[in-house]
Amino acid sequence: MKKNSFIESELENRRSQNLLRGLRTISPISGIEIDVDGRTMLNFCSNDYLGLSRHPLLRQRAAEFMEKYGAGSTASRLVCGTYDCFEQVENKIAYLKGSETALILNSGYQTNVSLLPALADRETLILSDWLNHNSIIQGSLLARCRVERFHHNDPDHLKRLLKENQDSGISRVLIITESVFSMDGDQSDIDALVKLAEEFQALLIVDDSHATGVLGKRGMGLTCGKNVDITMGTFGKACGSFGSYIACSKKIRDYLINFCYGFIYTTALPPSIIGSIDAALELIPTMEKERLDLLKKADHLRSSLHEMGFDTGDSSAQIIPVIIGDEEETLALSKQLEEDGILALAFRPPTVAKGESIIRLSLSALHTQEHLEQLIDIFRRWRG
Repeated sequence: MKKNSFIESELENRRSQNLLRGLRTISPISGIEIDVDGRTMLNFCSNDYLGLSRHPLLRQRAAEFMEKYGAGSTASRLVCGTYDCFEQVENKIAYLKGSETALILNSGYQTNVSLLPALADRETLILSDWLNHNSIIQGSLLARCRVERFHHNDPDHLKRLLKENQDSGISRVLIITESVFSMDGDQSDIDALVKLAEEFQALLIVDDSHATGVLGKRGMGLTCGKNVDITMGTFGKACGSFGSYIACSKKIRDYLINFCYGFIYTTALPPSIIGSIDAALELIPTMEKERLDLLKKADHLRSSLHEMGFDTGDSSAQIIPVIIGDEEETLALSKQLEEDGILALAFRPPTVAKGESIIRLSLSALHTQEHLEQLIDIFRRWRG
């Protein structure tokens, strides 16, 4: 047996099922336009929901912080990587989130895969929404404890699981969900989850990544002002930069600094990234008009797709899944969109369930009504 035979076999298996992925080089032109193989295309698959990734203030602040602190943070934050700019930005996050304190980490994926193992022991029960992001699934596996998945956005099923496990000898219960789900664009009932967590003395963890910048008070997410124990969010989406944060109590922050290995054993983010985050947090509270306009455009796009008979699930935010189902047909639609100047990728298993492949549309505040009509017209012609 050749040592690489399993690699060849698995790749061929993906290829035969129309599931093989590959990297594609693009060049950004503007906040919503990209160059793909020499063609200018409209980008409808970016998570840059407010169009901040190329904003002048973010680029200016990144340069200022790099000039002052250097290109890198030189070590983990527990060694000598916690520059004063980290604490300044963490204080800003805590203020905007309405939490006691905050902690900056390096990425959303890294945070989720290291947060759950830090909070769990072998006798812990993790209750996880059925459609949670892969990073949450992997973090739950790394926690090496019992994991139960509750029906998607179903507080009643979650309550049944909490009741069933009340006297089962578990050490603690962690409830984890997303506030806005990354593939489906629907929203959790945060109030119902808070009530259940309080009733059953469970620790509630909410991934607020796709709501940060777009929804909630001052645009800082759906957990703002809610009694959520731990909120995780990212700066690589509506904030236009990179990195992640945890908003929590001081006691939990102290605990994570000592037990969250994804925080302890990695070099801190570069100062330029902290600068761009600082600028984004300055801009986002002032962008209420852009947020309202973005959500209004999303409503219009959903309504137009529904009129043509397309299924967009329970989407209620800036993420709109167009559920096609068959992998080959979804790829064909994505190809047609590209031929007509739109980049909107097909998402296939294992990112979504088998037979539920989608075109995931994500809107930006920079998309105009004309851009939407161009997109809608392509779907209309595809429908025939």
